[in-house]
Amino acid sequence: MRKKTRFPLLLFFTLFVCLPPAQAKVLIPAPPQLSATAWILIDAKTGKILVENNADQQLAPASLTKMMSSYIISSELEQGKVSEQDEVLISVNAWKMGGSKMFIREGTRVPVIDLLRGVIIQSGNDATVALAEHVAGSEDAFADIMNQQAQLLGMTNSHFVNSTGWPSDGHLTTARDLSLLAQALINDHPDHYRIYAEKYFQYNDINQPNRNRLLWRDKSVDGVKTGHTEDAGYCLVSSSVRNGMRLIAVVMGTDSEEARARESQKLLSYGFRYYESGRVYAQGDVVESDVRVWYGESDKVNLMVAEEVYLTIPRGARDQLKATAEVDAEIHAPLSVGQQLGELSISYQDEVLAKLPLVAESEVPEAGLFARLWDAITLFFIGLFS
Repeated sequence: MRKKTRFPLLLFFTLFVCLPPAQAKVLIPAPPQLSATAWILIDAKTGKILVENNADQQLAPASLTKMMSSYIISSELEQGKVSEQDEVLISVNAWKMGGSKMFIREGTRVPVIDLLRGVIIQSGNDATVALAEHVAGSEDAFADIMNQQAQLLGMTNSHFVNSTGWPSDGHLTTARDLSLLAQALINDHPDHYRIYAEKYFQYNDINQPNRNRLLWRDKSVDGVKTGHTEDAGYCLVSSSVRNGMRLIAVVMGTDSEEARARESQKLLSYGFRYYESGRVYAQGDVVESDVRVWYGESDKVNLMVAEEVYLTIPRGARDQLKATAEVDAEIHAPLSVGQQLGELSISYQDEVLAKLPLVAESEVPEAGLFARLWDAITLFFIGLFS
């Protein structure tokens, strides 16, 4: 049995308070329609989907595949399984790769960090295969690791056959899965993610530019990856940060380099113009004070949120958020710090945006025999007359 307690959510906002006053009703224009096969726009912090179209359609990812390859290499580096200065022996297989290249030579040794830059900035197929072989022994074995990692990240509609995105039957992913991958890349490996913002990388006296045109057009853009094959069309996963809010846009299947940049910019501009993101609660914020406790040395306990909460909402809609606390009708000692005693729901226009546990702020030991007996008698009569 639970009782409901309502309270004004606005008191707990820490990042939204400087925003202009909200209007009585917030209207969000229809999202842009893109000249692309599939697309999605999400908030990188909250995972909130702002726009999507054909987001679960399986498509060839081309060199967007290299996002997964670089994610795995970054994981290997951070776990100490390889180091940035480890020298990778370049195989014939890596050297012979066609398509975009870093121009490494067979039989030479190249540091891991140089190859990683070749993967990220130059989209080098040769560099990607060299790293895959170094980590897993063969590209096929590396593809197995990629598929295992995809499942761990919730990329349920993806299957990788190779490390580069070279056209191959069954090598498929979706816009939604790529947004999850980009989110993980940014949040899990921030140090290596910074490489995605680098505009040039020179190796073997060849200076090559990053193919992501948005890096030159928009200072707020710091990644992520381009891709192109005849089957996939021109694709782009991009990310941008403005006023502390990071968005990730995935656009697949456009007809030119210019189109993938233009259509991605449409998504990002729409998201930043019509949505805002901020912290609603800090971990440990007290939501309900002096909640009645039975059979305890103390007869009261405060309830707090157990974790930090961020939300993405329509811009100007903060005053329309509603919060409802559902607290256990009878709370019995003993209580431990962090013990769940209820749940907090936050909603906007009847859509539940978040649910989070309400937990005890402090420990409440069990009272002595006489105090427990008195509480039992009190509860008996309360139940009798309720």
